[in-house]
Amino acid sequence: MLYLTTRLVVTPFAKAWFRATVEGVENVPRTGGVLLASNHLSFIDSFVIPMVAPRKVAFLAKAEYFTGSGVKGALSRIWFNSMGMVPVERDDSKAAAKSLEIALEILRRGDAFGIYPEGTRSRDGRLYRGHVGVAHLALTAGVPVVPVGLIGTQKVQPIGSNKVHRERFTVRFGEPIDFAGRFEGVAQGKARRQATDEIMDAIAGLSGQRRADAYNERPPTA
Repeated sequence: MLYLTTRLVVTPFAKAWFRATVEGVENVPRTGGVLLASNHLSFIDSFVIPMVAPRKVAFLAKAEYFTGSGVKGALSRIWFNSMGMVPVERDDSKAAAKSLEIALEILRRGDAFGIYPEGTRSRDGRLYRGHVGVAHLALTAGVPVVPVGLIGTQKVQPIGSNKVHRERFTVRFGEPIDFAGRFEGVAQGKARRQATDEIMDAIAGLSGQRRADAYNERPPTA
């Protein structure tokens, strides 16, 4: 009910206010498990994609967003739940494995799951090398991957800022990539690397970003 209310009330207003350009929605399968693999420019990306996608898309979010107290905590829970976010303990030593387990469960029940193969937001606008977790999910669950290219969301909410600005942005959904039967007899590690690189090439074609031949590391915390 929360999700439907958000889609019917908040989404049309947000799309009009930001003057969002959305392309390729017909490429997103309406049913069945599917991965939406996107570049990552801003914290707001995890709200933008579900807002414009033609079906509910689950993203992982820090558990802290669901456990706050008081009115602020309650509003946070309502908002994140309404957007289809799934809580995960990111500081847990087994967080990465747990995240993959949650994603596989979502995909196997026939739902859509959103993922950022770069792992974290790009601080310089370049598209970094993808981690193979995206291929692990696609190959293990046997689901197609829809590449997504975001353009301009870093202007809507710059990294390090809590303010949301009224800036135009574009979301491009690419044609689904189906890996079914393509890596039979190929070593698991090699298959995941090749599939991930293909996904990143597709994302680059949609976003138009310069490529970085390295992984995107999280900035050190003080």
